[in-house]
Amino acid sequence: MNNKKKFVQVGVGGRARFFYEALAQQYTDTSELVAFCDVNHLRLEFAQRNMMENFNYSKINLYGADEFDKMIEIEKPDCVIVTSIDRTHHHYIIRAMELGCDVITEKPMTTDNIKCQQIIDTVKRTGKNLRVSFNYRYAPHHSQVKQLMMEGVIGDVKQIHFEWLLDTYHGADYFRRWHRDKRNSGGLLVHKATHHFDLVNFWLNTHPMQVFAFGDLMFYGRENAENRGVNQFYYRAHGAENAKNDPFALQMEGSELMENLYLKAEKADGYLRDQSVFGDGISIEDVMNVLVKYENGAIMSYSLNAFSPKEGFRVVFTGTKGRMEVEETEVSYVNSGGDKNMEGASKTRSIKVFPMFGESYDIEMKQGFGGHGGGDPVLLNDLFGVPAPDPLNRAASHIDGAMSILTGIAANKSISTGMPVNIYDLIKF
Repeated sequence: MNNKKKFVQVGVGGRARFFYEALAQQYTDTSELVAFCDVNHLRLEFAQRNMMENFNYSKINLYGADEFDKMIEIEKPDCVIVTSIDRTHHHYIIRAMELGCDVITEKPMTTDNIKCQQIIDTVKRTGKNLRVSFNYRYAPHHSQVKQLMMEGVIGDVKQIHFEWLLDTYHGADYFRRWHRDKRNSGGLLVHKATHHFDLVNFWLNTHPMQVFAFGDLMFYGRENAENRGVNQFYYRAHGAENAKNDPFALQMEGSELMENLYLKAEKADGYLRDQSVFGDGISIEDVMNVLVKYENGAIMSYSLNAFSPKEGFRVVFTGTKGRMEVEETEVSYVNSGGDKNMEGASKTRSIKVFPMFGESYDIEMKQGFGGHGGGDPVLLNDLFGVPAPDPLNRAASHIDGAMSILTGIAANKSISTGMPVNIYDLIKF
């Protein structure tokens, strides 16, 4: 009798490999992937070949995006993995649950509060389970911060200052691809910062109440480049003379993965992976500052910059018994541009504690191996393997997914209106 859990996956772009290659390697005893679904038949065929040729996996059945219901009917999966473009997450999450499946979704769960409400209502109506794959929770050093909070090392946290830096390699990449259109991604305050807002919710065991924010496009985009004196432009890097010496240009030629996922697949759907970061049509911000008031009374100032010379973060907690500073430098990474285990990998890290009365001291920071500071392998085992008991409760539910994106969604609304936004004016649980 086959007791393996059966999966299908919708969306086979760059991030999809994180899930399907793990299923092909480490988790064949517990899990089985039977079908792919995507809008692009060439990417579907590449994913199928990848599984067969590189992992000796059985032939995966392929379905177009208009055949999602048919796939569920024929394959009868236990769970659907959603790794499609962000603005479509809600569609597949909701339909999968209505058809009787549990769901694992890539972050962000969705991109606005209306879609978020629809997901929450569907979970209530169907009783199905929805997991959000927050790998940063599982990184050993992030889990260590949670443990220190639970131990009360600095007492009750009252203030947080959180600074996240994306450099001109990784940060620029969001301005080349579909993420540059806010309708697709919700902007970086939803697509990227959902990681960071979730970490704060997780670390402090609380939820946001009120948000105020500023943000703008200050570096990328054609107008900003023109104002700095740039006078040579191109629409996309491939075949463009002006892109040859541009450090911001993405060159896909010579990368087997990039060519198969994107360059050779363009003729199927017209998607261009290598657009100029100094082109027109960018509607997301590259500088963002956010203030958040939490249910437990804590207040956070958060900043995100997407054109920094440094990649990583610094977060400072001030509590009733002292202060804790956590800092990490990460390996810069372009999606599908190399070894996926290097995505968000940690280079340097530190934790320093300043007691209210007493000398400061360093805490040896735990180090993990693999993507996202070592969180990726632990998350994958939690999703597809045999999870170990977890006193930190790192598995993220749909409520966790909602509360992370709602900080960013509220921040987007605050940027557009100039007013503070109450979280519970956006959603009803």
